[in-house]
Amino acid sequence: MSENGFPTLAQATRIWARIGFLSFGGPAGQIALMHRIIVEEKRWIGEQRFLNALNFCMLLPGPEAQQLAIYLGWLMHRTLGGIIAGVLFITPGFFAILALSYLYVVLGSVPVVEGLFFGLKAAVLAIVVQALIRIASRAVRNRVMIGIAAMAFVALAVFNIPFPIVVLGAGLIGYAGTRMGMTQFSGGGGHGGAKGEALADADSALGANLPAHARPNPGWAFKISAVLAALWLGPVALLVLVPGPENVFTQIALFFSQMAVVTFGGAYAVLAYVAQEAVQNYGWLAPGEMLDGLGMAETTPGPLIQVLQFVAFIGAWRDPGPLDPYLAATLAALLATWVTFTPCFLWIFLGAPFIERLRENAALSGALSAITAAVVGVIANLALWFGFHTLFAQQLALRLPWGELDLPVPQSLNLLALALALTAGIALFRFKIGVLPLILGTSAVGVALGLTGLV
Repeated sequence: MSENGFPTLAQATRIWARIGFLSFGGPAGQIALMHRIIVEEKRWIGEQRFLNALNFCMLLPGPEAQQLAIYLGWLMHRTLGGIIAGVLFITPGFFAILALSYLYVVLGSVPVVEGLFFGLKAAVLAIVVQALIRIASRAVRNRVMIGIAAMAFVALAVFNIPFPIVVLGAGLIGYAGTRMGMTQFSGGGGHGGAKGEALADADSALGANLPAHARPNPGWAFKISAVLAALWLGPVALLVLVPGPENVFTQIALFFSQMAVVTFGGAYAVLAYVAQEAVQNYGWLAPGEMLDGLGMAETTPGPLIQVLQFVAFIGAWRDPGPLDPYLAATLAALLATWVTFTPCFLWIFLGAPFIERLRENAALSGALSAITAAVVGVIANLALWFGFHTLFAQQLALRLPWGELDLPVPQSLNLLALALALTAGIALFRFKIGVLPLILGTSAVGVALGLTGLV
């Protein structure tokens, strides 16, 4: 540690590893954890700089908490610091989900394991509903925002309009509305910081002045971004050229690369689209298995979007080609993780030096506000989809002029699943139980039910 309290790279690395292992609770919990350790406990970065970095990360596709870790690591220790922070943020969760994925395919038919995931689904449904209410309370502030949220829900749930089109359409509406002078798209809200007096930038170890490497440098930004783009898209292009577009690895690389570009609004916003495509279009896994994967992500550290590695794992395990199924599944999990998170480094290193310019752009902030409102509709669709497949054993395909609409068969309602989901909701909303205790509790109930043969 230097005289002014500024950490060495080795000291910062240990802290980023600690954050990686403790990053439960989704983006809100992860951001709060970083704030407590980096700003309050270590006093390395001031309050305003932390919030400015977070606002910038919210403008980007991908998991904002991981991108915030990359940004803060880069701000303190240049490119290497950003890479270390970003990698350590996702590594514990990757290995945890990989181990659970092996357990899932080896012991998935064992009653105890079936009961475990039965309990997980009930908790996940309650958590998704909580996320919907939490985001709606701060994003839907007027009639225009309510309209955007409603249109996004109808577009996805009824008309099956692709998720990227919904997100981009909302962004364009917000951008154009702000340019036209509409105040309904003005930014607002924020993220809570420390209780009491905030740490001023000047009093932090980094200080109030930007380090030399953090000032706008288009040459450096484009060089590092070109390298990262090659690392991201090079393997994708190789897969398209060699095994071909019909290969499961190529499909995984292309699909999750697309997700890396359009995942605005966090993991919950994109999971409805991922679930529907993975189940209905690619046939990688069944609806209940998608819920099982989300349960894994909820119980392990790291971004919730890491559930994508489970989707890829199951898809390749069922379609391994000439490879051993377990080897194919492991490689697919690595591939999905690579194409999902490598772009996060690209976005940060390309845009971080220009953060102030971007942050002060009112039209861009208006686009983000509209996207956040659309995310409410997206998550409502996700909650409905999860609810159908958690509580009902059968679905009925209703034919419409533009496609099919899946509706639950009322007679197939699982009363046990309904009772457990309601109990989870009461524990979450009424008694304010934490996410991890909730998941552990419903999982324990599920295991007990599995042992008795009720599930």
